[in-house]
Amino acid sequence: MRGTGCRTLRGKLIYTSRKPERMNEERGREYFTLTQQPDGVDLLLAHCEIDDEPAVIRDICQALDHRTSAPRDCSVRLTVGNQFEGSGWFHFADDRLIGESFNRTAGRISEQIEIEKPIAWMQCHPIVGDALLMKIYDLSQGPGKQHVPEVMLSSPDHRGASGPQFFRMSFSIVYLGEEDVEVAAGHFRARHFQVTDTAEGGLPEEHPPYDLWCTADEDYIFLKAGAAGYMQTHYELVELVIE
Repeated sequence: MRGTGCRTLRGKLIYTSRKPERMNEERGREYFTLTQQPDGVDLLLAHCEIDDEPAVIRDICQALDHRTSAPRDCSVRLTVGNQFEGSGWFHFADDRLIGESFNRTAGRISEQIEIEKPIAWMQCHPIVGDALLMKIYDLSQGPGKQHVPEVMLSSPDHRGASGPQFFRMSFSIVYLGEEDVEVAAGHFRARHFQVTDTAEGGLPEEHPPYDLWCTADEDYIFLKAGAAGYMQTHYELVELVIE
């Protein structure tokens, strides 16, 4: 713990392919810093690179409630195919969402969306954020399936390679219990989750089955994940430093 009262986690993820013709080939990487501030806010910085054409570079800065991962504000900047794709800033209040963005396709976009209750999650597409999303699941109910009725995305594209602008969706989370997991960054006690029901959630294309493991503690550090179907991708924590 620093003099500011902050606790910081820094790490690196590697994206690899599970397709037979590309088995274990590196296809991207992600560098992240998660700073747990004394005011109850977690600040996530993530730099994401996807090598598959058209290549994607994404940088995000996202403020989250430490206990629930509910969004406070965030910014996203995208480069796709070596061209600027868009950038945006988003704010989350109890009764409305505010977004200001610019993208190569639509130009300037100003959004104000009235909501009946606070949004539980903003998906800006860093893989490390997928683990923080699992805080939505109520562990007091034990293993099972829970529906998440409404979240926001900065892009409905599975690679997060469009926008950014608000996009509504819903899905379900399945909790399968705790396991011991070995990844390149070390050995961890983990919680195993699955993301399901994306077909009914509003995405233009259903996301393939997605399994994810995160640390079995309040940090919810991403350990590994995999998407089946046409994606056949794998994501793994290869470096972790806690300060």
